Amino acid sequence: MHVLGLVGGIASGKSTVAHELAQLGAAVLDADRAAHGVINLPEVRQLLRDRWGDGVVLPTGHIDRAAVAERVFAADAAQELAFLQETLHPRIRQDFAQRLAQLEDTPVAVIDAPLLLEAGWQDLCHSLIFVACPLDERRERALRRGWTADQFVAREAAQMPIDQKRQAADYILQTGASSPALPQQIRTLWDDLADRAAKSLC
Repeated sequence: MHVLGLVGGIASGKSTVAHELAQLGAAVLDADRAAHGVINLPEVRQLLRDRWGDGVVLPTGHIDRAAVAERVFAADAAQELAFLQETLHPRIRQDFAQRLAQLEDTPVAVIDAPLLLEAGWQDLCHSLIFVACPLDERRERALRRGWTADQFVAREAAQMPIDQKRQAADYILQTGASSPALPQQIRTLWDDLADRAAKSLC
């Protein structure tokens, strides 16, 4: 199995790339979906409640992710963000490792994780794809999702610089409005992976 890791800036189109790869037969591991499960594990809920109080817990007993985000992306909240990542990332990694072991007969798996490099999960991957999109288009996408400009800036600043992500990648896909058709870019990538797999069997 070849494991691809998706990296790129906020609202660059990583989930769209993951969806297109899934259409070709790849298994997708979504870090955001995994985090939804991990953040509501009983021991994690208690850790977050102990740190931030009942204000981060919904009436249902589940963690209020928006309330947590307000705390970790506020000004001068680096320690709070570090605490959250130290709490969640090892558990998400364990989830990924277990799922990859179950998918060993699948030809391609994709890890869609905004903080893949920051969390050190690149060692789970054989190749990294950088999803490139101009800053102004990414900002506009984030605003259409309901983010404020300040939220976009704060969350972008909490991630590794874009140039470092690009330099770490083995492949680059362009998702900007003036870029070549994404499905064709992905098909070319998929064919390259198939060629590499065939050569490795020779």
